[in-house]
Amino acid sequence: MPKLPDGSEAGLKGHFAEDYSLRTREGLAPRAGHIDRNAPYKRIATEEAWTFPALVKAQLDYLQSGEAPGDDSLRMAGLFARMKGLQDMLQDLGDLRLSHMDEFGIDRQLLLLTAPGVQVVRPGEGTPLSREANDIAADACRRHPDRFSALAAFDPRDVTGSVREIERAMTDLKLNGAVLNSHFQGRYIDEREYWPILEALEAHDAPLYIHPTAPFNAPHYETRGFFGALGGFPHDVWLHTMGLIFSGAFDRFPRLKLVIGHLGECMPLHLYRFDWMQGNADNRAGLRGGQEPVKLQHPVSHYFHHNIWITTSGVGWEPAIKFCMEVMGPERVLYAMDYPYQQSSDEVAVYDRLRITPEEKKMLMEDNARALFRLPGGR
Repeated sequence: MPKLPDGSEAGLKGHFAEDYSLRTREGLAPRAGHIDRNAPYKRIATEEAWTFPALVKAQLDYLQSGEAPGDDSLRMAGLFARMKGLQDMLQDLGDLRLSHMDEFGIDRQLLLLTAPGVQVVRPGEGTPLSREANDIAADACRRHPDRFSALAAFDPRDVTGSVREIERAMTDLKLNGAVLNSHFQGRYIDEREYWPILEALEAHDAPLYIHPTAPFNAPHYETRGFFGALGGFPHDVWLHTMGLIFSGAFDRFPRLKLVIGHLGECMPLHLYRFDWMQGNADNRAGLRGGQEPVKLQHPVSHYFHHNIWITTSGVGWEPAIKFCMEVMGPERVLYAMDYPYQQSSDEVAVYDRLRITPEEKKMLMEDNARALFRLPGGR
């Protein structure tokens, strides 16, 4: 088991974390996996987390001020801030991170500002912190052009500032898309007032990665231990993704690209049922606070096959990976590790042994990421 800088076992135990013993149960990643150091593909990991001191401080200051609204995502930030080993890894964009990448055979990381990001700080602070985050990420990419690429942060509460920052990040900084840490105090980007952000993303051909955060106002998750990856995280991204589809956003912005992790938060499994039950929400009056009915131009599954890509973050399990490649198409599934929250040579070895064609494996591990995020050539 790899170690954190403070000597504890890698992986976050407890309230918001995966139980790393699950990885080694029969049917999941086997023990003592051996990474192929001469694999005929590069390993590009596409959901790899980072943060920086000013953001952590702004989150803690707001949390401790007593002025913040009841936001479980902000409380999650406070929990993460107390984990020194985790923060050491999240805040390092140099030697420590590179050493872990080398240990696990990762050629390139796509850097995503970790949840809950800039969306939970005081109003007015999010956009300046987004600019700082994007400058730091761009600098890391310049210093290590063969190892790092990055997605841009933005604070959706500031629509005008977000549009400007997306434009700057895509044109001046040459970043590779944008990341949104799901809801922001219970608001979602499918709501019409935030559509200028979607328009800017489409205009710049910038994929939007919706990453999980703690669900909004959901004590029923916490009291059952499902606050994080066991329930709250995937369910909130599910709501966000389906909200975008049923809002008509992809009909209005047909070239908009959406990326969701953890094998699509299990959504590919339900494409048949989504299509069958589409009429429950499609063209229905009175939804979204009395908004006019929205009639979709296509079945729900169409948007998964034309606008949505998924990554494998945290799911090194061959049956599920192969199923998603079959129903989504092999060109729409990308490898991700979920560093530093989940890291294991066992999981990497699972991908090396996947029983798929060499062409499909190279697509999964490398080519799809290069195409979607417009990444530079290999090492």
